[in-house]
Amino acid sequence: MTEHSLWRFSRALHRALDERHLDDLENLIDDDIDWAIYGPVDMFTFLGARHGKAAVMEVCRQIADNVQVRRFERESVMLGENSAASMMRYSLTALDSNRPISLRVAHFARFRDGRLASMRVLVDTFDLVEQALGSPIHLPKIA
Repeated sequence: MTEHSLWRFSRALHRALDERHLDDLENLIDDDIDWAIYGPVDMFTFLGARHGKAAVMEVCRQIADNVQVRRFERESVMLGENSAASMMRYSLTALDSNRPISLRVAHFARFRDGRLASMRVLVDTFDLVEQALGSPIHLPKIA
């Protein structure tokens, strides 16, 4: 049995973010990748939709420039033949302020010939924005 593409991609992504070693990651991304991280694009410009390997690699560089991954935990993982989904919890440090950030993400990936062809990431954005601002967000009561 061969190793699932998710595990190779996951190792390469974390190495790219932690060590800024992007070559291995680039080799695991399809040239025609369709990528989206859903979240507040106005606050975090590396969020949003991207298409193509160059655009995705730039997002990875921007993430590495803004946060350091301290710890991550896979809460659940589902693997298909050419797909994967997981819920993860991350502990990060914002590099500009040294502020800790914890967040949960859900990701959905599809692979083609062992390369990442599509990625969708949902971020618990309300909690993320509160942590980035350093204070709670007060919303009006809804009747």
